[in-house]
Amino acid sequence: MQQDDVNAGGDAGEAGGDGPSDTRTGRLDAAVGRVAGVSVGRARRLLAGGGVEVNGQTARAGDKGRRVTAADRVVVRTDVEGVVPEPGRPLVELGRGPGWVAVEKPAGVPVHPLGGGETGTLLNAAVARYAELAAGVGREGPLRSGVVHRLDVDTSGVLVLALTNEAWDRLRDAFAQHRVVKTYHALVRGDHPDSLPAEGRADLHLAVTRHRPARVSVVGPDHPGARSTAMSWRTVERRGGVARIDVALETGFLHQIRVACAHRGFPVLGDRTYGRGVAELAPRQMLHAAAIAVDGVHVVCPEPAEMRATWARLRQR
Repeated sequence: MQQDDVNAGGDAGEAGGDGPSDTRTGRLDAAVGRVAGVSVGRARRLLAGGGVEVNGQTARAGDKGRRVTAADRVVVRTDVEGVVPEPGRPLVELGRGPGWVAVEKPAGVPVHPLGGGETGTLLNAAVARYAELAAGVGREGPLRSGVVHRLDVDTSGVLVLALTNEAWDRLRDAFAQHRVVKTYHALVRGDHPDSLPAEGRADLHLAVTRHRPARVSVVGPDHPGARSTAMSWRTVERRGGVARIDVALETGFLHQIRVACAHRGFPVLGDRTYGRGVAELAPRQMLHAAAIAVDGVHVVCPEPAEMRATWARLRQR
C-alpha cells in the first residue's frame, strides 16, 4: 500500500516541499494534493474513492472544501483508485469502432465505481473484457477509465466507452461542443389534458440544489450553478393520460430529461424523485437511451423487456 501522511505541523511526510505553512491550513483537496504530490483533480478523485483520512476518519468527495488546520492529521492512500474486474458480470456489446466501444447499460446498474474496491458497476464488467480500460483511459482517473458520458443509475440504454486517450479526448470534445445526437424513449403521464402536446421544446436553466441524494431544480439564469439546457420531444403514441415520447437531448445535465418532463407537466413513469404520483406506475423510471450518434459512432439500443411490458399493460387500461 502506498501511503503519504502529514500531521498538522506539516513536517515529516510532506510531499510538496514548500514548507510547513502549506499544510497547516487551507482546503482539504489542496492539502491532499500537497501531501501526495498529485494534482488537485486527482486529490478530489482520491477523496471520492475513500483514499483520504482526516484524524482517523475517512473523508468523502463533499469534504473537498473542508478547512484543515495545524491540529489535523491527513493520511492519503493512493492505491484505492483501481477498478475491480468482474468477468462474470454480463455485458452486451452494441457496436465497436476505432478507439471506442458501445455497450448496453441495464437499469439499476451504476456506470462506474465511486470508490476503490466497489463492485457491481458497468465499468467493473467492461474492465474485465477490454484490456485497454484496465490500463487506464482518459483524464479522470482509473475509477472512470474510458467513461465518455454517463446515464442515471435507473436509466437503461447505450453507453459509449473510449478505448484510447485520443478517442476519449475527441469524444469528450464532441460532447462539450454539443455535436452529439442523443435520442431517448420515455413513458410519461400528463398531469392535465393539455400537458402532452404532440411535440415541443424545453429550454430551461437547471442547477443541482441538493446532494446525497442529488436533486435538480429549474432555476433562473442567475442562480448559482445554473446551466442552460435544451431538449425537444414528440409524442409517438398516446393512450388516455399516458404516452410514449421520443426525446432529442441537445445538452447533457444531471437528471435533465426527468426534471424537464416533470416541469412541463408530464413526469416520467416510475420516477421516484420527480414523479409526483407516478412512481408506482412502473417498476423503475421509464427512460431509455435509445440511440447515439457522434463522430463516426452510430449505435442503437433496443428497449428492455420491462419497458415494453409496462407500455403494453398501460395501453390496455
